Amino acid sequence: MAPTEVEIQRQKEMQQAEELLFSGRQELGFAKGLFLGNFVADWVMPYPRLDSAKQAELETALADVREMLDRELDSNWIDRNADIPPNLIDGLARTGVLGMTAPREVGGRGFSQMQYCRILEEIGKRDASTSVFVNAHHSIGIRALILFGSREQQAEWLPGLVAGEKLAAFALTEREAGSDAANVRMTAMPNDDDSHYVLNGEKRYITNAAVSQVWTVMARTPVPGKPGKDAITAFLVTPDMPGVEMIEGRMPKLGIRGTATGRFRLNNVRVPKENILGPLGKGLRVALTVLDFGRTAFGACCTGAAKHCLQLAIEHANSRQQFKKTLGNFDLVKKKIARIAADVYAMEAMTNVTASLIDRGLEDYMIETAMLKVFTTERLWDAVNDAFQIHGGSAYFDDNPLGRMLRDARINQIGEGSNEVLTSFIALVGMRGPGMEFKEIYDTMMSFSVNRVGKAWSAGMNRLGATVRTPSVPVQSAELRGFAGQLGRLIWRFNVAVNRALVVYREPVLDMQLIQERIAGAATELFASTCVLSRWDSELQSRGRNGETHPLDFTAPEYFLRKSNRHARELLAKLNDNDDRVLLAAADAALKKG
Repeated sequence: MAPTEVEIQRQKEMQQAEELLFSGRQELGFAKGLFLGNFVADWVMPYPRLDSAKQAELETALADVREMLDRELDSNWIDRNADIPPNLIDGLARTGVLGMTAPREVGGRGFSQMQYCRILEEIGKRDASTSVFVNAHHSIGIRALILFGSREQQAEWLPGLVAGEKLAAFALTEREAGSDAANVRMTAMPNDDDSHYVLNGEKRYITNAAVSQVWTVMARTPVPGKPGKDAITAFLVTPDMPGVEMIEGRMPKLGIRGTATGRFRLNNVRVPKENILGPLGKGLRVALTVLDFGRTAFGACCTGAAKHCLQLAIEHANSRQQFKKTLGNFDLVKKKIARIAADVYAMEAMTNVTASLIDRGLEDYMIETAMLKVFTTERLWDAVNDAFQIHGGSAYFDDNPLGRMLRDARINQIGEGSNEVLTSFIALVGMRGPGMEFKEIYDTMMSFSVNRVGKAWSAGMNRLGATVRTPSVPVQSAELRGFAGQLGRLIWRFNVAVNRALVVYREPVLDMQLIQERIAGAATELFASTCVLSRWDSELQSRGRNGETHPLDFTAPEYFLRKSNRHARELLAKLNDNDDRVLLAAADAALKKG
């Protein structure tokens, strides 16, 4: 039977995804290991720590940044005036924040991703507009130049950018392209002698667009030698080029009002071929690689903001009295504070572990950065909501920072890949490993070939081995062996559930987002629990080494592990016991009425 048009389109989309996400050398990373029933310990244990020299360097930088922020940053002014003042930008440049991870030879600080995340956490604790501004300039703005720029491009563009003389923006989003990054419609056509490309199209929701002097712009270019085929290429564009039209420099927004979020159009803009960033036609890989760094920084910014929420909640709970008791004496208030404290511990642990994957030069950590982004943005939203509720009616007035934080935090679940898209990405990319093994077995059974028997046997043994083997989670502290055993058993249970979903649903699982959501949610909880356990183990091992006189408090990680494990089990149980059919029917009925 000939394939239908829908099946042909699906095969085309899957082939494009294969080319984009799975080209090159593939190592078994931690997240992919979970889906195969493995615990890839060396990616997460021992817990990453900076060496003494880098830690000292970081502490000096933090002291400078804190002093500058105390003097120059006024969150209420930024929110009220919808602007980040020049004196603050100058301070960020002067303290090296705008070029933290850039090479020293171009004026940068040469910081690692872990060091940079710690700086962003401090900024995120104080003001979301400023942290987004820095993230847009550095994490996704100049990062593309650092990673993909030629030596000549870096020498020309980076010195001014890291010094703050120029600012950067990353222009991907369009009317039809956002989380669907591959749907870029802006075109870039070569001129007759291939010396220039002529760009046409519109970009919107671009952070820093109106205040920056260097844009990384994604546009579709023809594929040489393949008429009718095109691919996305990254270009360095400056707003002073003829044909650049700034339609709206500062689009009014609900939150992060200080950032200049703009919309611009390119009308026959001639860009020299020397401004192509990275290989021709590989712009989507440039974009997705850069977004990995941005999502890691997202985790740091959200962690800082959640720590501020915890501080505000504790201060109010200890001072506000109702019914002759402080709020902190009521169990429902304690529940909220415990939840924030546990999540903050996990957010910080996940951010450090994920940043360390980048610093160690490991490859293919796209699932981990997606998990980090989804987890930290969702938990920050919960933290703001809980702190808001503890403050009660007072949080609703403009003299309380929680109103601004509530508005600022909402964009996090949308920016740099919506959480819904990333949730499906986590599940589908994660399931690819075991899915390919099952496919090898099935194809061999359906069409026997001597050449395939070996691969099918190996795949079968892998699936069987994961089914009968509980992975070991190596911890050094005897106190944590019980939690380590629970985590190992939960990974085994997760693998069995993934295998069952692949066998029962087969290819249709690619469209079953409610199933994907539970699988991705459980995998994210496993990653979060692993990071917490790794950090807790490290802190237990370091007791007494640094002259501590007071016993360390480990109630937050214990509570997190307990609630995380319970949530993961609930998600896996709902793979078989759920109301999906009725849910979808109710939604379809409502959509038809609309």
